[in-house]
Amino acid sequence: MGLSTSSEILDLRHFSAAKLRPVLDAEGRIWKERLQWDYRASARLLMQYLDNHMLPGFAAVAAEQVIGYVFCVYEETKAVIGDVFALEHGHEHTDQAHMLEDTLLKHLLELLVNSPQVDRIESQLLLHATGTHSEIFRRAGFDIFSRLFMVQHLAGLWSAPQPNLPSDLELRSWRDEDLAPAARLICDSYRNHPDSLINDQYRSVHGSMRFLNNIVRYSGCGTFSAPVSHVVVHRTSREFMALVLGSRVSQESGHITQLCVHPAYRRHGLARMLLGVAGFHFMRQGATEISLTVTEANQQAISLYNAEGYACTHKFDAAVWER
Repeated sequence: MGLSTSSEILDLRHFSAAKLRPVLDAEGRIWKERLQWDYRASARLLMQYLDNHMLPGFAAVAAEQVIGYVFCVYEETKAVIGDVFALEHGHEHTDQAHMLEDTLLKHLLELLVNSPQVDRIESQLLLHATGTHSEIFRRAGFDIFSRLFMVQHLAGLWSAPQPNLPSDLELRSWRDEDLAPAARLICDSYRNHPDSLINDQYRSVHGSMRFLNNIVRYSGCGTFSAPVSHVVVHRTSREFMALVLGSRVSQESGHITQLCVHPAYRRHGLARMLLGVAGFHFMRQGATEISLTVTEANQQAISLYNAEGYACTHKFDAAVWER
C-alpha cells in the first residue's frame, strides 16, 4: 500500500525545518488551490518552531524522508491541534495520504487524551473537507461540529458604505489600543453562542485577549489589516458594541477573522454594515474576494452571509474533547 504502510511515526521535535520543507511546500499548493490562501507565512512560523525543536507532535518517516506531520500547541490545560498533512507518491494528496494522516492523528490523540495535565482538546482542520478525519476524532470521544468556509467575490464596491447607525453609536477604524475593549465585546457577544462550544477562548476576557493577540499581533490568520478592521463605539460609555476584523491571506484574498455585535444592538444592521465596510477596504487593497468561516448551526449568520453574496465553497470539521 505504498509509503503509508512502511513509515515510522517519530517525535516531531527530532526534525529540523529543512526536513519538513517538501511537505510544507506541497501543503501550501493545496491551500492555494482549495482556499486561495497563501500558506507561506504559516510555514515560516512553523519552521522557526521546528528549528528550535519546540513543536509538539509527530512526523511520519519513510526511506529517511519526512512524508507527513501533525502538531499541537498547549494553552495552559488545553491543547489545540494545529494541522495534519501527509504526502503520497508523486506528492499528490490521495486516499493513502488520508490514511497516514489518520495514523498521525491517532498517535497525537492518544498522547493528549492520556496526558493528565490536558483537560480540553480543540481542533479545526480548515484544509480538510468535513468527514475526512471525523471517525478518528469520534473514536477518541470528541464532539464534531460542521463549519462552512464562505466566499464573496468583490465587485463594484468603489464607494464606502454610508453607515446608518443609531444616534448613540459611532464607527471608526481599528487602533492599536483597542485590544482590551474588543476582548470584552467578544466575551459578551459569544455568551451562550455555539462558537463558544468550539473555542473556549470566547468564554472569558482573558481568553478573548489571547485570541485577539494571535489575530492582530502574531499573524495567526494571515496578515492583520487595520484599515479593513473597524469598531462601533458607544458615544457615552466608549464601550465597543460591534466590530469587524480582517486579514490578508493572499494577494487576491481577504479573510474576515472576527465579526460580532453586542446583544443589546443586534438587529440594527450593524453586522451587514461592517461587512460592507470591510469589503470596500479589502477591494481598495486589491483583493478580489473575501472569505469567512461560520458554524453550520449558526443559521441566522449564514442567512445574512448568503444575502450579502457569500457562498459556501468548502466544509470542514471542528472537534472538541473535554476530560
